[in-house]
Amino acid sequence: MGLEVRHLRALLAVVEAGTFTGAAEALGLSQASVSRTVAALERALGARVLQRTTREVSLTAIGARVVGHARRVLEEVAAIERAADETRGDVRIGYTWAALGRHTTAVQRRWSESHPGSALVFVQSITPTAGLAEGATDVSVLRRPVDDARLRSVLLGVERRYAAVAADDPLARRRSVSLNDFAGRTVALDSLTGTTTEEMWTPPVAPAATRSVRGVDEWLTVIAAGQALGITAEATASQHPRPGVVYRPVRDAPPVPVWLAWWADSPPPNVEALLQLMYGQYARNTRDTPRGR
Repeated sequence: MGLEVRHLRALLAVVEAGTFTGAAEALGLSQASVSRTVAALERALGARVLQRTTREVSLTAIGARVVGHARRVLEEVAAIERAADETRGDVRIGYTWAALGRHTTAVQRRWSESHPGSALVFVQSITPTAGLAEGATDVSVLRRPVDDARLRSVLLGVERRYAAVAADDPLARRRSVSLNDFAGRTVALDSLTGTTTEEMWTPPVAPAATRSVRGVDEWLTVIAAGQALGITAEATASQHPRPGVVYRPVRDAPPVPVWLAWWADSPPPNVEALLQLMYGQYARNTRDTPRGR
């Protein structure tokens, strides 16, 4: 069996996620499938690229060299796919946790009305660029800045931050909370795609501990069980209601910026129209003006 693009995608997913479980979630595959694909890559190369232990996965010396080449290959594959898709009617919009929150449906309907034959298809991708780097999306809605000179991003607006707490937690009885209410508690954080970091608090008023999670489903599960609290963007509260979880605004937390990003060298057709439509939705609630970077 020769080397295939799917082999390289699986390898990079494991490297970025740090585990086969996380890679499987990002790729929408089973853990066993990802493991078999990486094993097939190693057979094709005749060398081991990952060192596996019961606790972690790390690159071998050969694997570290292969990863650099794999990234460049997949970038070229993504460019080919974008070029082939330029005439396609639908627009694929990537997101990690939540798309546009309460604005999502309105934007989809208004786009279809003004662009007959074209639809906005929202695609969840648990990666730093929400599918852009992987060639899965045409544009992406991001709530974390991406330092990649190949991408252009424009600020759509900002969203309030909300706390997520178990329904039987004392904080659930309040209309709003403050950052100080997290002192001494455990906070669930997703370091890959989440919008909350430990730097949000200033010691000694800070959470007692953090719990690492991957993706919104795992985040909601530990919160519903009372194992941690969470802070997220307003869009998550709108798009992911969950029995046993209550959302409350955090009145003194900084807002979350919302960006629309795409490849600078090959913007999708009608990106300016899409940008103005999305910006118009956010402009109803903010005085920010769009600015590129």
